[in-house]
Amino acid sequence: METLLIPDCDVRALLPMGECIEVMEHALRSLTQGKSIVPLRTVIRLPDTPNAFACMPAVLGAGASAALGAKIITVFPGNDATPYDSHIGVVLLFDAEHGALLAIADASSVTAIRTAAVSGVATRVLAREDASELTSLGAGVLVMPHLEAVCCVRPIRRVRVWSRSAARAHEFAKRARSAHDIEVFVCETARDAVADAHVVCTITASRTPILEGKWLARGTHVNAVGASIPTARELDTEAVRMARMFVDRRESALSEAGDFLVPRSEGAITDEHILGELGELLAGKMTGRLNGDQITLFKSLGLAVEDVAAVRHIYEKARATGAGTSIALGGLRTQT
Repeated sequence: METLLIPDCDVRALLPMGECIEVMEHALRSLTQGKSIVPLRTVIRLPDTPNAFACMPAVLGAGASAALGAKIITVFPGNDATPYDSHIGVVLLFDAEHGALLAIADASSVTAIRTAAVSGVATRVLAREDASELTSLGAGVLVMPHLEAVCCVRPIRRVRVWSRSAARAHEFAKRARSAHDIEVFVCETARDAVADAHVVCTITASRTPILEGKWLARGTHVNAVGASIPTARELDTEAVRMARMFVDRRESALSEAGDFLVPRSEGAITDEHILGELGELLAGKMTGRLNGDQITLFKSLGLAVEDVAAVRHIYEKARATGAGTSIALGGLRTQT
């Protein structure tokens, strides 16, 4: 039995952002319709460090055509100051007929692209149609994919970026101007970057708020992406309280989203503040933005079903184009 190894360079070539946005829409609909299984992630915290080891399994679809898989990663926040990514690992893809291991894909670009693609989905269904001003709070590995994703769904003409690392912010600005031929400005403060923005993406490693609700203009849409544990948040309580809030998955948000859990613990909001899931919006079960003045919020945690859907798409394209490297790992009984 052969398994396909798919390195990072092939992931990026086989998963263009426009395609990934469509793949994520299908995966999120499947989840909301009860056609996928996604348990809460298992995370082992390494003693006396901020580092973690995580396993996230999922089943996408049902029957012989279902995709089975898991993402297995390390999360080392301190890697921001090193040559290493903060998230390192693999996504495994199995078939649902015999349980064979079909593919092992590098998780770094899968995670970055599908995370941004889901923010693109959220922006498509929640941001104003005329949104043209994008702000990024953070200039790490997610900033270029998020720019690409938002540009896929809205006519972005100007971008502002703020980062605690001015060097990274300026490097992003240089790359963004070259790649997208748009205006890009580096701001000295997060408040300056957010002023009058139409879409704001928070993609930092901060554990305390870097976005305040009082800074947000009417009609802004926010994609809150960076924080993914109960004790960390990028948005202050007022930013969450004043927004129409949607999530990728209710169960995950109620267990893991500090951006929601901290304001709830303060008594500022209740569980009902989460109005719905992206999949419900995509299925037409509810309305996201009711008018042009409302502030909308998508809280992203990242789901294994998104990784499995992305790698199945990559695997099918790799088989068709000859990308990747096949290796024999066993799994077939040997006749004697």
